[in-house]
Amino acid sequence: MKKNIGILLLFILLGWLAGAWIAKALEPVQALSFLTASTPIKWSPQANLDIISYDITIQMKLSLLSLIGIIVSVWLYRRL
Repeated sequence: MKKNIGILLLFILLGWLAGAWIAKALEPVQALSFLTASTPIKWSPQANLDIISYDITIQMKLSLLSLIGIIVSVWLYRRL
């Protein structure tokens, strides 16, 4: 069976989202703060070309639990 890159990206996105939700739910637990602490990754391209200008900001938050979610989702994808 040929695997589709779109399905892999969907699995990765869903794993990341599931890990982020679990991290958000576990934030009040101090003992698990090493799993729930997130690091923002930010990218802000911008340009002003006289006739058109743009300013885009993309920010992603990555925690250990969301990384675990991504790893599990790739593992599940490979098991398909």
